Amino acid sequence: MHRILLSLVLAVTLLGRPAVAQENVWVQIEAQPTLSEAQRAIRLYAQRLQDVNGFSLDGGWYAIALGPYSRDDAGEVLRVLRSEGAIPRDAYIAFSSAYRQQFYPVGAALNDPVTATATEQPEVETTTLPAQGSEPGEEPAAEPEATAAAEAEPERPAIPDESPAEARRSESLLSREERMQLQVMLQWAGFYDAGIDGAFGRGTRSSMADWQQANGFEPTGVLTSYQRNQLETQYNSVLDGLGVKLVRDDKAGIEIKMPTEVVALKDYEAPFAHYDASTDLPARVILVSQEGDRNTLRGLYEIMQTLEIVPEQGERQRRDTAFTIEGRNSRIVSHTEVSLDGGVIKGFTLVWPVDDEERRTRLLDAMQTSFRTLPAVLPASAGLDEGQSVDLVSGLQVRRPVKSRSGFYVDGQGTVVTVAEAVNACGRVTIDHDIEAQVLSSDADTGLAVLRPTGQVAPIAAATFSGGVPRLKSDVAVAGYPYEGVLNAPTLTFGQLADLRGLNGEENVRRLALAAQAGDAGGPVFDAGGAVLGVLLPPVESAQKLPEDVSFAVDAGAVRQALSAAGVEAATGEGGSALDPEDLIRIAESMTVLVSCWD
Repeated sequence: MHRILLSLVLAVTLLGRPAVAQENVWVQIEAQPTLSEAQRAIRLYAQRLQDVNGFSLDGGWYAIALGPYSRDDAGEVLRVLRSEGAIPRDAYIAFSSAYRQQFYPVGAALNDPVTATATEQPEVETTTLPAQGSEPGEEPAAEPEATAAAEAEPERPAIPDESPAEARRSESLLSREERMQLQVMLQWAGFYDAGIDGAFGRGTRSSMADWQQANGFEPTGVLTSYQRNQLETQYNSVLDGLGVKLVRDDKAGIEIKMPTEVVALKDYEAPFAHYDASTDLPARVILVSQEGDRNTLRGLYEIMQTLEIVPEQGERQRRDTAFTIEGRNSRIVSHTEVSLDGGVIKGFTLVWPVDDEERRTRLLDAMQTSFRTLPAVLPASAGLDEGQSVDLVSGLQVRRPVKSRSGFYVDGQGTVVTVAEAVNACGRVTIDHDIEAQVLSSDADTGLAVLRPTGQVAPIAAATFSGGVPRLKSDVAVAGYPYEGVLNAPTLTFGQLADLRGLNGEENVRRLALAAQAGDAGGPVFDAGGAVLGVLLPPVESAQKLPEDVSFAVDAGAVRQALSAAGVEAATGEGGSALDPEDLIRIAESMTVLVSCWD
């Protein structure tokens, strides 16, 4: 908006002045000792002002100037922009003779003519009159053919360039980081294959000469300022179409380059500012901004790793005052970096689709180098009036497993029995959310799987399997997680033993008169005395729809055989007297676990 207002002020100020032939001049606003510093300053000015140019100067400095203008117009531009505080107070009017090679905008030529928008004449309504010698109503007489050829349009002046000596002098002003970046760009262009060390030896010089020759320049082995700028333009062409621009988020207090053509601000939900995808490209940028200390930072580090946008595979680094997290799966790659400084925590996350590494890494580099903190901090109340969900953390989806089923401990080492369906096609398996487990066995015939934690686990209790034949119509109960972990504790569902066989006469299957959910599968089936009669199977998938209160379980004998085959010894005992529901619930809670399958 500020840029628009300045443009309007200048347009109104200059409008209507008679076009007088004058030498074009410039409003020089500052000079920088290195090309990289000048380019950084130009990018900032170009966001607010029009007609921004960059020139090399004698002595190895680089000027930033506005123009070109007529002498009178330049004075008015200088006055207006100074009064608005848009340019430094020591800005002054400079003549073209003070400038040498133009390095910004890319491809521009020194002393391009001023666009005549301020002196355009108003549109006049015209009427076509009959040509001389013709009567009204007759076709006008044909105009005589032109006899003089139109003058050829003059060629634009060539872009001035540095001599080899001047190029070496400007090159000597580059910092080590800038020299290394130059090697990176030459490497990307396919002309350099040695180490990135910032030392311009024979290999680097040879690659420079090869690049110069391939791009129509004299192969001197020393890049001029203009050539370095051209190489950088080629290097950044991979980001074309992303609209990479410096974005200033005053509410979050962060300034950073973003791909503005593919993400846009959606909302704020403390401590995040959400820039969601605005096209079909599944890209996201999340800014982090909050007050806090080291404990807050540590908590944020743990929370970020539970989010869907932060896949579990990837490198993590945490220090006292900063952390970085990289996550990668088959769909996305995300990079998060956050730091604590002076009681304020700020950072960002970039989420990008896989198989687009060159654009991702280049964009990430631009974001890292441009990241700057501003005084503001996102208030803790931001987004509190928005809808809330247990699956969301400040507007970000919590990472969820592909599916979750039930299981239970069968020994003191933490071995778990569940159903094979719970662990099929899983990238990894966990017990109770965060205990990693390996699959010892999985049998499609019995439908059972045996798991073992990868670390040490000390269960409160383990199952005791019934050694006798259960009585028909006796009371049973299944412990499980019917809602796949939405509730933090197992639920007990009561029913009866309807048959000692399956519908097709299977000897190792028990039919239950009990309404179970998909998440209950794998849970223990208890008799009234607390002994385990079997393992609940998943709902039957068939063309025939069974009544809702029909469920099936693998009997205790088949479970013991599966455990024995996996090298696990299971406890067996006779059923005792019937327990109160509260006691049965206590036993169930001490041994029933949530088994989760992750991609």
